Amino acid sequence: MGHNPMNNPGIIASTYLVDNEYSIQIIRWILKAINLWPRSTDISIVEKIYSKFLIFVCYFLMFATMVPSGLSILLESKETFEVKLRSIGPLTFWFIAIVNYSCLLIHVDDIHSCIKHVKTDWQIVKKTEDRQVMLTTAKIGRFIAGFCAVFMHSGVFSYNVARGFSKDILYVNNSSVMVRALPYPFYSKILDAHFSPAYEFVFFLQCFSTFVVNSVTVAACGLAAVFVMHACGQLRILISWLNKLVDEQNEEKNSIRQRFAIIVQHHLRVLSFVSRTERIINIICLIELVGCTMHICLLGYYCIMDWVHDNKQNIVSYCIILTSVTFNIFIFCYIGETLSEQGGQVGKSAYMTNWYLLPGKTALGLVLIILRSNTALKITAGNIVQLSFSTFGDVIKSALAYLNILRTLIT
Repeated sequence: MGHNPMNNPGIIASTYLVDNEYSIQIIRWILKAINLWPRSTDISIVEKIYSKFLIFVCYFLMFATMVPSGLSILLESKETFEVKLRSIGPLTFWFIAIVNYSCLLIHVDDIHSCIKHVKTDWQIVKKTEDRQVMLTTAKIGRFIAGFCAVFMHSGVFSYNVARGFSKDILYVNNSSVMVRALPYPFYSKILDAHFSPAYEFVFFLQCFSTFVVNSVTVAACGLAAVFVMHACGQLRILISWLNKLVDEQNEEKNSIRQRFAIIVQHHLRVLSFVSRTERIINIICLIELVGCTMHICLLGYYCIMDWVHDNKQNIVSYCIILTSVTFNIFIFCYIGETLSEQGGQVGKSAYMTNWYLLPGKTALGLVLIILRSNTALKITAGNIVQLSFSTFGDVIKSALAYLNILRTLIT
């Protein structure tokens, strides 16, 4: 049988940079696109100014669509409430993105610490089976972040393109004129965007703004997925260590004590990582929980109205966006459920260990692990709601209930 290079610790150690890059590559691309990727503290003044400028550009692009759109709906539009309601959904989406972007900026140091933590975990892993566990969970986190990015951007981009090929009726001096439609309303007192070249300028401005807003949403979901799945991988490794803590009765007592000390230190390290991740996404999860409930309701209403009016072009775009929004909140709930389940498994594994074979007072240390594991590891929305599959079900039921009320009131 040939020699397996993966059994060589030196080779494993030399590949940790490649593995680390594999696990965080997607979120690095996303965060760099909106200037949220942590920079080193020793950068030059010019780089700091450039970084601040990019943050200003991101805020400007988001406000450049939200503010004119809001003014147009409130002050200028003479459409019915049903038509105005179509513009309220995107407006709230922009507002939520601005709040989420601010939350991520506030916690950029915590993001940096988590990224360094992940890198260190890849560096210290020694066994092939442990590395395979980390690669498996990293693959899941990477897939979630990438799928969310593709789905979200393609959905909203297809809507923008569809609107660009559509026509709106503009009423001027008791006469109607067919003009090209913008993805989102724009206040005419700022700029009359119905005709060239102002139309092209506003259209591309709104497309760039859409890219930033989508990237913020994807960044929040991607960060949560990558970090929580990494924590789940570490918990699985911890469980395998506990299962192998007492393999043989004749094993040296010092060896068992040493391995148990490593297990306790690693458990504390994982708990610290989860706590920091929770701090980053805590408020974001609350905003997403409320926002996704509202957007599922509104998008469902838009689909029903377009079905009634036989507007199939918009239905496809709305369905893609609806699916991506639903997928977003499902991911938050999925990672919350997975983390809680893995955290509970640690306590069960400690309880099932052959504690009676442990030397001296080492067995008492298992009690501490069991007690700590009884306090469920969880991701919460603003320390109010624990994210789980039941929470996802509640979101869908609430959105459908609001949709029914909205449809009844308007019709």
